[in-house]
Amino acid sequence: MSEERPPLRIVISDPKAGDKVVKVKVKGVDDIEYTDEMRKTKEKERTKLPIARVSKELYEELRLGEVGVMTLRFRSEGKKTNVPFKVEVSDKLKGNEVEVSMELLGEVAGNLEAEAEAFRAKAWQIAVPEDVAVRLAGLEINDVFDGTLIGYEGLKFKIRGGSDATGIPMHPGVPGAGKKRILLSGPPGFHPREKGERRRKLVRGRAIPDPRGERRKTALAQLNVVIVYEGEKKGPSEQR
Repeated sequence: MSEERPPLRIVISDPKAGDKVVKVKVKGVDDIEYTDEMRKTKEKERTKLPIARVSKELYEELRLGEVGVMTLRFRSEGKKTNVPFKVEVSDKLKGNEVEVSMELLGEVAGNLEAEAEAFRAKAWQIAVPEDVAVRLAGLEINDVFDGTLIGYEGLKFKIRGGSDATGIPMHPGVPGAGKKRILLSGPPGFHPREKGERRRKLVRGRAIPDPRGERRKTALAQLNVVIVYEGEKKGPSEQR
């Protein structure tokens, strides 16, 4: 990753996640990979999701086959910690049994066994290296790209928006990747407190910039995308 600019974070939303929640028993094991790339639930530079093994029954109950990403919600001392996982099916596990890295479970639950709530992930984020951000450059809000580019083979993602390191949002009505002050009556970029209120605000254009031409403090920091399922309407262009 670039030492000059922080990595681009991609926030992925799954519109078919639903509200199904299952109580599970989580066990820490020492034969599941847990690298620095996967570490910690809120790590801004995490490039891979940690792995969780689940039973075939749980895999089917939560409909994890389409995306393969599950969230475990741990509760401790009144606090909730949500951890997204890439799932693998194990024939050795039954019902509501789940296995994760022993080290990870120790970090989030302070024990080698814990109870948690499992559900199909509604949203999660990963960071991508600069060479991937370069390949995304030029795409615009509502464009669709192949998920293989960010490690999700077989999925398509539609760009919904994003923001830079200072919080300035991309706006679908502004062409290009530069910044511009425009009069807004609603989001993105402005949330009116009164009916009919309008403000002139600074926004970014609807296109993803080439990261090599951006300054660290004002570079695009977050890109919001949503999974496009078969039969859904796609954007006007698609990444190779």
